[in-house]
Amino acid sequence: MYYAREPGKINHMRYDTLAQMLTLGNIRAGNKMIVMETCAGLVLGAMMERMGGFGSIIQLYPGGGPVRAATACFGFPKSFLSGLYEFPLNKVDSLLNGTFSAEMLSSEPKDSASVEESNGTLEEKQTTEQEKEDSVAEAQESHHPQEQETMEIVSQDPEYKEPKERGSKKDYIQEKQRRQEEQRKRHLEAAALLSERNADGLIVASRFHPTPLLLTLLDFVAPSRPFVVYCQYKEPLLECYTKLRERGGVINLRLSETWLRNYQVLPDRSHPKLLMSGGGGYLLSGFTVAMDNLKADPSLKSNASTLELHKTEEPAAKKRKCPESDS
Repeated sequence: MYYAREPGKINHMRYDTLAQMLTLGNIRAGNKMIVMETCAGLVLGAMMERMGGFGSIIQLYPGGGPVRAATACFGFPKSFLSGLYEFPLNKVDSLLNGTFSAEMLSSEPKDSASVEESNGTLEEKQTTEQEKEDSVAEAQESHHPQEQETMEIVSQDPEYKEPKERGSKKDYIQEKQRRQEEQRKRHLEAAALLSERNADGLIVASRFHPTPLLLTLLDFVAPSRPFVVYCQYKEPLLECYTKLRERGGVINLRLSETWLRNYQVLPDRSHPKLLMSGGGGYLLSGFTVAMDNLKADPSLKSNASTLELHKTEEPAAKKRKCPESDS
């Protein structure tokens, strides 16, 4: 439905491309997956459906919060949401550097709560002004005939609701604070899961450039695990391909594009349709492997080079026999 009506919201991802992502990413029950997507929650919902409520999914989101409009359309039970975590994308660097702390998460919601409180005071002021205007209007309407008494009774009903609305605003602020505390706890749980760096897979499908995202998020994935990157265009994935080859730590890199064509199947009239989809996006897939320790330790490099020299050198006896055979 999204691809047929509003493909821009899902980055023009076709349904067969989504199926290829789930297959190449080895999405199954019991996995610990990392997702970074800006497709209105479509990829996240497809992964949750494939996992069946078993395992954990950590969604990295840009901005103030994750967008899950398409995920809500799946109608998952609450048990599916217990294994779903979210973590802000702007805190990933601090988590990698080891400078992440709970204070970094606790500082932002307080500011938002203060903003909400100030908005509440402004709304109260606006309601008091409206009350004054209503009282003046009622005083003017009291001189009219009795036909408008019913209108006055209807206008009095909001006056009785006003103190309830004031109380509901306080309850709303308290619920907001409670939700922010729960969200903070979930963020800390997601940070603890990410810091283990043993995720079973990585899925990236966003409108941002994939190279910096993939290079940073691969550190959270365990060795011998798949990763899949989706992009609407081929050029960003080509750049990402070359960067990964230079970095190392990945194998079986493959850049692919799925080709889809519908067929008409009727008696004596079966043929491929003339109109077909021009493109459903590109996929870059591969597997992570453990980084070579020789790249990190220069002393091991020197030892390895000496070993290679000893191996390449031939014995002295063979060197002496060479000129004799030529003569």
